[in-house]
Amino acid sequence: MSAPIRLFHPGEALPEVVWPAISRTTLALYAGGSGDHNPLHLDPDFARAAGLPDVIGHGMLTMALLGRYLTSVTSQRALRTFQVRFLSMAQLGDTIVCQGKVVDVSDVAGERHATLEVTAATGAGVVLAAGSAVAVQS
Repeated sequence: MSAPIRLFHPGEALPEVVWPAISRTTLALYAGGSGDHNPLHLDPDFARAAGLPDVIGHGMLTMALLGRYLTSVTSQRALRTFQVRFLSMAQLGDTIVCQGKVVDVSDVAGERHATLEVTAATGAGVVLAAGSAVAVQS
């Protein structure tokens, strides 16, 4: 269930959410649900041949977790935009820590818009993805 539409305030820090560690099961389930069966995410021998220590997490899995994070702080129906830049690769065993802040609140075409900056990082602080979203406020 999505969070209700809420009022945001400029400079407000959003609550942090920590997702469980990335496992081979996580990657297999995501691959099945998304249809992304790239062997970099599923086949350790293929990943090693490509120069990686093991399989890596799907970038879109990281983005999906950021999307779930956003809908934990505001209603899905309040979201107007959501964009992400991928900065690093998630490794097996990484926990994903999502956090955000409100950078602006303004009136746009008769609606009150809150601009949010969000990040997904590993528990060790390596930023995997950074992005922004715009949410309408009630």
